[in-house]
Amino acid sequence: MPPPKKITASQVNVLIGSDEARVKEAALMLVRSLTPPDAGDFGNDIIDGTADNAEHAGNICSNVCMALQTLPFFGGTKVVWLKNANFLGDSGPGRGQDAVKGFERIIDIVESGLGSDVRFVISATTIDKRRSAHKRISKIANMEVFDKPDTSRAGWEVAVLADASRKVKAMGITFESGALELLVQMAGDDTRQMENELEKIDLYLGERRRAGLKTVQGLVSMSRAGVLWDLGNAIGKRDLPRALELLGTLMYQGQNAIGLLLAAIVPRVRSLLLIKDLGSRYKLNKFNYQGFCTSLEGLPSTATGHLPRKKDGTGFNAYPLFLALPETGNFTLDELHAAYKACLAANVKLVTSSLDPKLVLERLLVGMLARPSR
Repeated sequence: MPPPKKITASQVNVLIGSDEARVKEAALMLVRSLTPPDAGDFGNDIIDGTADNAEHAGNICSNVCMALQTLPFFGGTKVVWLKNANFLGDSGPGRGQDAVKGFERIIDIVESGLGSDVRFVISATTIDKRRSAHKRISKIANMEVFDKPDTSRAGWEVAVLADASRKVKAMGITFESGALELLVQMAGDDTRQMENELEKIDLYLGERRRAGLKTVQGLVSMSRAGVLWDLGNAIGKRDLPRALELLGTLMYQGQNAIGLLLAAIVPRVRSLLLIKDLGSRYKLNKFNYQGFCTSLEGLPSTATGHLPRKKDGTGFNAYPLFLALPETGNFTLDELHAAYKACLAANVKLVTSSLDPKLVLERLLVGMLARPSR
């Protein structure tokens, strides 16, 4: 019996992640780079991995196994691409034994050795890390992960802003101070929407290559993160009717109450409180974003040690604070302290009590935003 063929590091590539658009783009670019220029359509076996159920997933796996064991049609390099596989996680079609055993059969073939002219690419949104199949494939494949940033955590904008900056530079577009940051807030973590919005702005600008705040506000559509940002705006403007309307819309769409509290309400209240407190003790540049950042950097460390920072530690996560600057006049410092404490109390109620989550958040907004009677 001949010894198993050794798998080279470049033969098997797995691209996974919650950012479906980036996974698809990266997988397509990889497959194109692996395909010989003169191979044409016959150089690849592209197998759609979107399964309706576990049995269908098993059939897809059988097709992949057959493709991996079949010689290239015209000789030379052959690429087998399991595309958009939705049965590698522990949900939907992936829960059935046909899917689990089918993927293990694929790994058995890969581990036994592929032909030197065969390349195997898998693209999927997720792989269940608890299964042995994940451990086996991670040992023999180059794995790339493309996850969306967690918009419920402070500083999520940094990674999205860096990616957007690279794209606009390649497109030859410049944004005035704060405009690209606004685009990130409105488009959120949806890579595909970000690309669509940039294309829209590119077409609108024409020969003009500079976009301002009004351009972004007028052209960009709201994503889920954008709607959360709009709820934060309503809080900053102390617009109770608008805040209640947006809360009702989000709750009707099935959004989690704790997620809304931590992703939309608490960050804006925190930003308002931080900047109101700093503004009461120090002079800050309120006229442009760069000047504001410079004035923050000039403050003593005792005054800025508690401010949110970028993940790489290079500076402050200043844009949410800059957005809150013109809104601080709508609140007193005591009101913001009380609002922050009220957020903590609402969080405790949502976690420990059986109260209606929507009612808890409505009471929180009314308590924070209702103006005191004279």
